[in-house]
Amino acid sequence: MPDTKTRIAAGLERAFAENGFAEPNIDSLREAAGVSLRTLYKYMPSREEMVLSALEHRHQRYMQFVFAKLPSDEKPVLHTLFERVSEWMSTEAAHGCLFHAAVAAAPRDARLRSLLARHKTDVAHEVAALSGLPDRQGEITLIVEGLMQDWPLHRGKATECAIHLGDLLLNEN
Repeated sequence: MPDTKTRIAAGLERAFAENGFAEPNIDSLREAAGVSLRTLYKYMPSREEMVLSALEHRHQRYMQFVFAKLPSDEKPVLHTLFERVSEWMSTEAAHGCLFHAAVAAAPRDARLRSLLARHKTDVAHEVAALSGLPDRQGEITLIVEGLMQDWPLHRGKATECAIHLGDLLLNEN
């Protein structure tokens, strides 16, 4: 069973993903976390800490979802990774990237901007390493970000385009 801080972070992540960062008041965040107000503030003494904790939790879940147990079939791993990003968008990110939404809600928050940068860098690094394209992190970032931005409008077509662009990268090497 997860520890209290992890359970709180999971509940906060769900609340922010469903309602954005401006809408939920402290009582609805406490309810989403499933703890008393005192316990919520014990583990996360400010709204900013709640947001950061929720995003850290989301980062861990995303990395696990996208990169765990990759199949060893004939299909290039890059295809599988782009398909998993699409699946994440379908099941977890109906309103778009939560990290970008957090920075948009508080554009001057240096810790949020740093967390966004770390998340995107970690994703690009892993995709590049696993797909055998360690020197193409910039291109991979653009493809993954484009997929995430385009997915709500074009869904499967966005995935197809990302795979096509990934194939172009693979064929250059």
